[in-house]
Amino acid sequence: MDNHPDAHNLITGAIAAARTLGLDLELVQIDPQIDGGRADARLRIRLGDQEAQYLAEVKRGLRPATLGAALLQLERLGEQALLVTDYVTPPLADKLRERGVAFLDVAGNAYLNRPPPMLVWVKGQRPVEKPAAVRATGRAFQPTGMRVVFALLCRPELVERPYREIARFAGVAHGTVGMVIVDLVQGGFIIDLDQAGRRLCNCRRLLDIWVEAYARTLRPRLLLGRYRAPDRDWWEVVEAHAYKVQFGAEPAAARLTHYLRPGVATFYAEKIPARLLADYRLHTDPAGDIEIRKRFWTFEQAWDHPDLTPPVLIYADLLATGDARCMEAAKRVYETYLAGFFEPT
Repeated sequence: MDNHPDAHNLITGAIAAARTLGLDLELVQIDPQIDGGRADARLRIRLGDQEAQYLAEVKRGLRPATLGAALLQLERLGEQALLVTDYVTPPLADKLRERGVAFLDVAGNAYLNRPPPMLVWVKGQRPVEKPAAVRATGRAFQPTGMRVVFALLCRPELVERPYREIARFAGVAHGTVGMVIVDLVQGGFIIDLDQAGRRLCNCRRLLDIWVEAYARTLRPRLLLGRYRAPDRDWWEVVEAHAYKVQFGAEPAAARLTHYLRPGVATFYAEKIPARLLADYRLHTDPAGDIEIRKRFWTFEQAWDHPDLTPPVLIYADLLATGDARCMEAAKRVYETYLAGFFEPT
């Protein structure tokens, strides 16, 4: 369980809130192992003569940018999944109910619809205290440290290299790498085998944590500008290398999966590509459907699509939209380009 004491506090608070709703909720097990992974807790809920067990995924500070990652993690828990969090805003509550996602927060908002005819639906309850901001612990999931983790997720063989070489690939100071490696060892994501070198482990969990932290802290800092073009399909003919840009998010997924028609065209570049703007008559628009983001990595991904950002980033950006079709595209990207490493057979 991430930040175990804090997560346990959220479960305790959710149990107290549930009881104000007339629910008899009890903690059955912490960190239960399930097929293909683990949950944060197993809970039992009773309402009158009805009873159900849920597998809880605990998240603090749920917001639209982190909703996609949370939903994907809940999906792996199956029909017993329950989102436990500190506070669900009314708009997020509506989205969760529309998607049939069971949730319970410390403020007393809830949606539970299993087993029928059980139905608990409460929204609009405000927290007694303002929800605490989510703070990254250690260096690994702060913005600079996240660049190191990103490099390791994209190029796993780097974990065996000297710190100075990892620093060069990640574009960070040598000292940052050392602190991040210590954090990852302590978190159970790197095994230090002494003479045999280092190995990444618990890679799917590491990816999950990085994706959520990226949406929350690093991604908002990367936006260089938003634009609009006179032709909606202009991006389809762009030769990315000619403008020193890479396709990301939705257009990258469209090229990889042939599933998604992009609603937003995302490009990554070192700086705003003036010639691209001029050639395709892109004009500044704060609400535009074209976004240019800062490239924050210095290495090249070893794969067959150099005009696209690394698949880890495509996956993370898609989930950060919170859009259902983007989530489906993210799953397709994961299954085709990432599962072989993150879920080795």
